[in-house]
Amino acid sequence: MAETAGRRDAVIERETKETKVRVRVDLDGTGRSTIATGVGFFDHMLEQLSRHSLIDMEIATEGDLHVDDHHTVEDTGIAIGQAIRRALGERRGIRRYASLDLAMDECLTRAAIDVSGRPFLVFQAEFSRHKIGTFDTELVREFFQALAQNAGVTLHIQNLYGANAHHVAETCFKAVARVLGDAIAIDPRQADLVPSTKGLLA
Repeated sequence: MAETAGRRDAVIERETKETKVRVRVDLDGTGRSTIATGVGFFDHMLEQLSRHSLIDMEIATEGDLHVDDHHTVEDTGIAIGQAIRRALGERRGIRRYASLDLAMDECLTRAAIDVSGRPFLVFQAEFSRHKIGTFDTELVREFFQALAQNAGVTLHIQNLYGANAHHVAETCFKAVARVLGDAIAIDPRQADLVPSTKGLLA
């Protein structure tokens, strides 16, 4: 169930020997965010995820950055996914499905989502370089894997074309943000119903 009655919000606190993460989400927000993970480019991408999904996010992560960024990125994705899943509760009234082609300069990325309760990721994107600043581009997929698995969503991401690695990554985050926001929006025609013939998505 959502943390506050009548609202779709949740807090997740996760601590391991590698990271300490606190995430709060409000699914019915306006895209406001306060984000600090210690990884600058990742913070920028999470700001895009919040702003374009209209999900308010408070994210604070302390990780073993002296090793690398992997645990910080993955565990933040886990916590965000868990928070979204908790805030969705039984998933009553949601639109459930959404898809989008998102353009940014020379780059075009497609995202599609089913907020189904069944986690699955298809990720098809190649990067022209291994790092954006100090950020490993392979961690883009790792983040979305953690997010999809823990939010309980089927997520397909496909970069159709694009030369600039920053643009490829950013369109992935923005496209996912848009489809996530659209899919979790409440459809007033079925506000009290679970959008499944099974009657259950959680």
